[in-house]
Amino acid sequence: MNALSSAFRDLFRHPALLTLILVALVWVVAGITLRGFGAYGHLRYLLELAAVIGIAGAGQTLVIIMGGIDLSVGAVITVTAILLPLISPGWDPTGLVGIFLALAIASGIGLLNGAGSAFLGVPPIIMTLAMATFLQGLLVIIAGGSAVSVTNGAVIWLGSARPFGVPAGIILWVIVSIVVLVLLHRMPMGARFLALGANPIAARLSGVSITRNTLLLYALSGLFAGVAGTLILGMNRQGYVGIGDPYLLTSIAAVVLGGTSILGGKGTYAGTIPGAILLVTTTALITVVNASPGWRSIMFGSLILALLLVSGREARR
Repeated sequence: MNALSSAFRDLFRHPALLTLILVALVWVVAGITLRGFGAYGHLRYLLELAAVIGIAGAGQTLVIIMGGIDLSVGAVITVTAILLPLISPGWDPTGLVGIFLALAIASGIGLLNGAGSAFLGVPPIIMTLAMATFLQGLLVIIAGGSAVSVTNGAVIWLGSARPFGVPAGIILWVIVSIVVLVLLHRMPMGARFLALGANPIAARLSGVSITRNTLLLYALSGLFAGVAGTLILGMNRQGYVGIGDPYLLTSIAAVVLGGTSILGGKGTYAGTIPGAILLVTTTALITVVNASPGWRSIMFGSLILALLLVSGREARR
C-alpha cells in the first residue's frame, strides 16, 4: 500500500507524465465508446490541430521558463496570417520570400516585446498585452474586417501536403520540437534560461545577461507564433482578424498542463507537447458528444487549477 501511495506521489511530481497518461486514457476511452473517434484519419487530424498549439506553445514555453509571459501570441499569429498573403511578391514562384518576410515581422514584434521589458522595465504581462491591443487595432485598419485569401504555393503546400501520409504540419511540429528540446537541454543557453527564471539576481551575478536573453526569448516567441500563423493560414487558405485569438490561452494552457511553472525556473517543452494534444482531444470529445462549449472552458480551467495546486504544494515541500 505504501509503495502504491509513493508511486502516486511520484506521478504528481511529474505533471508532464500525468498529462501524457491523461491523453492516453482520453484516447482509449473515446476510441472505445465513440464510433470513429479512434480512427487513424481522425487521430491524424487531431494531431494536425495540436501542431498549431504546440508550435505557438514552443515560444510560450521559453518565455514562461524564464519567468515571463507572452500575451501577444494570438495577435502575432493573426498578423502573420493576414500580412503573409499581402506581402508575398508575385515574382517569387516558390513563395518562400513571403514566408521569410512574414516570419521576420513576427520575430521583430517579439523583439519589441523583449526590448520594452528589458530596456524600459515594463512588466512582460503589460508589455505583451499592450502590443496585442496595438496589433489588433492595426489589423482592423489594414484588413478592414475582410478575409485575405492565400495564393502562396509554399503556404498552401504546408497546410495540405501529406508526405508519406503524414500532414506537413505534424512534420513541422516535430522539427520545432527537436529544435526547442535541443535548445533547452543540450545547449548552454537552455541552462541560462532556467537560471533566469529560478533566480534572476543570482543568474545576473553569475554573468548571465538578462537583457540579451530577454530579447532572444521574446524574438523566438514571435518567430514560433509566426510559424504557427503560417501553418494555420495554409490549413484555412485565408486569414482574417481574430484567427489567432483562440491560440493565446490554449498555448498558455498547454505549457501549464505540461508541468512548466508559471513562475518560471522549472519546466520543459517535452511537457507542452502532450499538453497541446490533451487540449485538442478534449475539445474534439466535447464537440463529438454535442456538449456545450462552456464545458470545454470548465474542463481546461479545472485541469490547470489542479496541476497548479499540485505543483504549488510540491514547491512548498
